[in-house]
Amino acid sequence: MKTDMNVGLFLTRRAQRNSNQPFINDLFAKQRLSFSQVNERANQLTHALESRGLRHGDRVAILAHNGHQFVESFFGPAKSGYVIMPLNWRLTADELAFILQDGGATALIFDEAFSSVVEQLHSRGEEGVSVRHWIGIGQNPPAFATPYEELLEGQPSEEPSTLAEAYDNLFIMYTSGTTGLPKGVVHTHEGMFWAVINLLSSSDNQASDRYLIVLPMFHIAALGPMIGATYRANALTIMREADPSKIWETIDREQITTTLCVPALLNFMLQVPALREFDHSSVRCILAGAAPVPEATIRAYIDLGIRIDQAYGLTENCGCGCLLTGPDALERVGSTGKAFMHTEVRVVDESGKDQPPNEPGEVIIRGRHVMKEYWNRPDATAETLRDGWLYTGDIATADADGFVTICDRKKDMIISGGENVYPAEVEAVLLQMDGVADAAVIGEPSERWGESPLAVIVRGNPDLSDNAILEHCNGKLARFKQPARVLFTDAIPRNPSGKILKRVLRETLLEAASG
Repeated sequence: MKTDMNVGLFLTRRAQRNSNQPFINDLFAKQRLSFSQVNERANQLTHALESRGLRHGDRVAILAHNGHQFVESFFGPAKSGYVIMPLNWRLTADELAFILQDGGATALIFDEAFSSVVEQLHSRGEEGVSVRHWIGIGQNPPAFATPYEELLEGQPSEEPSTLAEAYDNLFIMYTSGTTGLPKGVVHTHEGMFWAVINLLSSSDNQASDRYLIVLPMFHIAALGPMIGATYRANALTIMREADPSKIWETIDREQITTTLCVPALLNFMLQVPALREFDHSSVRCILAGAAPVPEATIRAYIDLGIRIDQAYGLTENCGCGCLLTGPDALERVGSTGKAFMHTEVRVVDESGKDQPPNEPGEVIIRGRHVMKEYWNRPDATAETLRDGWLYTGDIATADADGFVTICDRKKDMIISGGENVYPAEVEAVLLQMDGVADAAVIGEPSERWGESPLAVIVRGNPDLSDNAILEHCNGKLARFKQPARVLFTDAIPRNPSGKILKRVLRETLLEAASG
């Protein structure tokens, strides 16, 4: 059967098997929907897009907060072979315009909360943005957009006749690249199917789970669990924003059993003054990703009776790399665990040979859940995918038992509050400014966010101030990418080929400051 790995049909089959079972509890919309209700609305959206001329392979972008509409906009179009493009709503209009144009998005489904940036995109005309169909979620979308509910109204709710097959593209998720331009990570239906199997066969997931989505669904760390919850028939409670106090309140009221958070959010949750007033006894475990969880945080949650499991993965492999579970979380603090069930993980030297135990090398990953390619980037694809292996750029060690410990960031990536920040992208913006002779960006420790971007600047104009530099970045980069601080230096250290020596910068600037 060619459609047996169609991820959109996960929802169809759940609606058939668990028709009236509660599926989505959308806290912002104050709506509770069953599997059959969500499936019918997803089908209506698909028929509506088809009536507007969209066809198999067309790209449908989503710029929306977490909500039932996001789930519908993913599963419905996916059934018919439309390719979903989840967009990071923290990006600026310039950044979004590049992604939409690069991906060739035909339709944009957006939340009215982002009407301002969407109006900027629309004003660029057909030459500036490929979008032809603008669909607004909410009561008052811009006049040029069709209201989402109006679009669904009167459309049939039966299953679409055209279906995607296993090797068809499912979604393109853009992640910033070291060249400064975002790259579209392409995953097929088959790849995501195996990612779900990987997740459910390796992690502590139960059919009776009540799962809480708190991270933005444009992230693989939320999109993956959302798809997994559908496959597993979990009840899914969706939060629009990750408010620490409201997370505990929701856990108490909805008797949540599990969720996924980034370490910074776990820390914020511990700082809620009324934490002990909420009943969290229903929570069995929380999965953490994006960065290692400090031992103090792990112990604080154990004191609450909550186990913290940890995962290591990339957008390029649907988040399935290594997993640290149960007692290992404390016994092997700092490790990211062992490979997922259907994943091969190796640590290799520059020639591709396996490193001995505890010797650092590059992490490479193989599995049927690894990306198909970078969209329109054959050179980047060839560099990253070699002989069936995904070369991550992460430096790590693996002990004799197979536990992997990450030593260094992927190509100097900064992780700020769970968001990936690539220095080259920020450096490109800094170098556009008059008076900046040279620039480098490194991560510095942040009590609030884990890490924050630090701009290291060589002045071309002696009167250039740090405030002027920060103001220059405002509006050109998403807030989480903007430097939190500026340091001035006489020269940026580089190797003979011109690459910035980030390690030298960290040692000379950050360690000197701490000393």
